[in-house]
Amino acid sequence: MNVEHVSPPGPRWLYLHGFASGPESAKGVALSAHYARYGIPLERLNLRQPSLEHLRLSAMMRTVREAIGGERDRAILFGSSLGGLTACRVAEEDARVCALVLLAPALRAMEQLRRRAGEAGMRRWEQTGWMETQDYAEKRMVRVDFGFVPDLKAIDARSGGWPDVRVPTLILHGRQDDTVDIHASRQWARGKRHVRLVEVDDGHELVASLGRITAEADDFLRPFLAPVGA
Repeated sequence: MNVEHVSPPGPRWLYLHGFASGPESAKGVALSAHYARYGIPLERLNLRQPSLEHLRLSAMMRTVREAIGGERDRAILFGSSLGGLTACRVAEEDARVCALVLLAPALRAMEQLRRRAGEAGMRRWEQTGWMETQDYAEKRMVRVDFGFVPDLKAIDARSGGWPDVRVPTLILHGRQDDTVDIHASRQWARGKRHVRLVEVDDGHELVASLGRITAEADDFLRPFLAPVGA
């Protein structure tokens, strides 16, 4: 008996956490609970790849591509901070991505990292091979090796440093964000009819804006949502 492959009824919904975070992040858990009301499983990926100590954006991207599934599968990607950049970089080269919801995406990541660490901090990281950072998932200090930087540079230099994303994209970014400058989101969204930027009075974590995030995302993703209780 021949068994015909049946495509899934809709795209997979994937949540991509940020740097030194994890699948149990507050935003990821809240969004997962919200979309469970629609009967939609929002899969929270583990992007500490291959490990937090040896983190690589290329490995994060590979994890996302594998999670999307087969050639006929499609995905909606939610991405926070570095997870937002990961979502953009996957979307620009993988036609299976059909929409993005980005939360304070780490666009121009090398510039953001250099601004945060300072030139002295970046030199020390390169010389010693390690940078200490807070592990927000495990609530402890950890080290990340310098190999993260050349890997990030190589990917972040593509398309003139800006992701070449062509799918519908929603960005929510806090005006008080002191980790990822909102100016990058403003600059990237400017003139793009398929990109909507929503600015909120919040910081990088955006936890105080969860209600606004879900409302905006619901409206943006309305074609993919069934009525609650349907």
